[in-house]
Amino acid sequence: MTVFSGFVFAMEVDGKATFAFEAKNFPEAFELCKEGWVREDLITMSSNGVPLCSSNAKLSVRRADEAEIVIYRDAALKVQTEDLVLAYLLDLDQA
Repeated sequence: MTVFSGFVFAMEVDGKATFAFEAKNFPEAFELCKEGWVREDLITMSSNGVPLCSSNAKLSVRRADEAEIVIYRDAALKVQTEDLVLAYLLDLDQA
């Protein structure tokens, strides 16, 4: 059973909400912006043919809104893992 123990945040790429995730607090959530793998993964993904991120895009986090929280919780319940869950808030192109 998935237990939600933190707050849900939204990662924004150049001001556009891209994915939701759970963290204990804002400083912990903000650390995800500094992780190289996050930017690398976002650079390789696209939505409607547009890359999600560039090498110089601004990454930021904020508390997720109600709709984003629902999307995150639905995704987290489906995967049932203790690992970090990233629930994308936009349509991803299939590779």
